[in-house]
Amino acid sequence: MTARFWIGVASREHVHLGIAGGFSQLCHGKAHPLKRMAVGDWLIYYSPKERLGENTPCQRFTAIGKVIGEDVYSYEMFPGFVPYRRNIDFLESADALIHPLLSHLAFIKDKSRWGYAFRFGHLEIPREDFEIISMGMLGRIPTDD
Repeated sequence: MTARFWIGVASREHVHLGIAGGFSQLCHGKAHPLKRMAVGDWLIYYSPKERLGENTPCQRFTAIGKVIGEDVYSYEMFPGFVPYRRNIDFLESADALIHPLLSHLAFIKDKSRWGYAFRFGHLEIPREDFEIISMGMLGRIPTDD
């Protein structure tokens, strides 16, 4: 099976919680985006803001990892909020500013309105775009070895 490549959108603060816990949570805890991914797929997080509910921009790719868990599972974060999660093996990486990469990314059709591409919180991207972003974050293209 060929790996697919995905972007998830979350604040940098929330991405770091996922990195620390080895999980992904997408679209405010919905299960469907997590179910679209398969074991062996790659996920890159884009963070438009530093923290949810604040206006401090981040505009960076903030995490990269491989889907390792078969299960999409619920997790009670606090009473009344039970989001879905999926296990991810995150790689040690550096944040990559989006602006220097914009002109090279095919999934961003309108470069003058580039933020529009992230509006749904989860999207599939071409392998070539994954490689461009991973070079900015890792200085290399990750492999399966």
